[in-house]
Amino acid sequence: MQTSAELAAMRRAIIISASGLGSTSPNPPVGCVILDAEGSTAGEGYHLYKGSAHAEVNALAAAGARAAGGTAVVTLEPCNHTGLTPACHQGLLDAGIARVLIAVLDPTSRGEGGAERLRRAGVEVETHVLEQEALVVLAPWLASLAWQRPVLHLLRQLDTSGHPAPPSTEAVAEADKQRLVHDLVISAKDVVEEGRPGCHGTSVFRLPTGPLPAAPEAAVIHLTATGARTVLLTGTSKLSDRLLGAGLVDRLTFLQPIPTPSRTAASDASLPLPEGYALSRITRVGEQLVITAERRS
Repeated sequence: MQTSAELAAMRRAIIISASGLGSTSPNPPVGCVILDAEGSTAGEGYHLYKGSAHAEVNALAAAGARAAGGTAVVTLEPCNHTGLTPACHQGLLDAGIARVLIAVLDPTSRGEGGAERLRRAGVEVETHVLEQEALVVLAPWLASLAWQRPVLHLLRQLDTSGHPAPPSTEAVAEADKQRLVHDLVISAKDVVEEGRPGCHGTSVFRLPTGPLPAAPEAAVIHLTATGARTVLLTGTSKLSDRLLGAGLVDRLTFLQPIPTPSRTAASDASLPLPEGYALSRITRVGEQLVITAERRS
């Protein structure tokens, strides 16, 4: 059973983990909070990009000696292998951590997971702590793993009749906001850019060389090879239309002008929501409706 302080720490870990969105790929965005033996926050940290220190290591560095006998609260199961960085489960053991709370188990664990290794070393471990809340940040990474390709998100301006239109001021602002949490952005001219230029680890993340293939499946293979987990497509292009037609777009965001309170709709007035998608969020920004739909798995 978790204490209120531990649950608060997990929510803090989830919140700070989002700081790594748009830069950690192909790694996951992870957050960690260290509580000392009395249950007070001693340190926190998150993962920034592949090849840099993991969340647990950053949190332990901040906590220092206060970590001994304390609790590590982490959004994803500590890794159990040494790669570009040391194994996080061993770092927790070396720091004298007595208890570990984990939100989501890591499907990429090699052999025996980090949670089991911690248990065998005498550490008390609880898993699935606020798991659904942690998935607010980790879900795209997990989906990318499951599908073995990036999650594709199409953002497009529509007119009042549901046809593609030039971007409104609100659509430009929404695209600017969304690019910060996506690894790659593909413009209406099919130009591919990093969402936040220079933020990924250069040894494991690379932009496509040359134009993307016209065939949607081949284009996705090229995007996967970059190390990207999330890709934002903005505007209207032949590539985005082909990806949408092939059922490879996972999220749709449409901006559409606010209609008048009472009007006779044109015969073709509709939202071009393809079969297999369901509305997930609708809000208003300025003079535009922002309509989001998700592809049913």
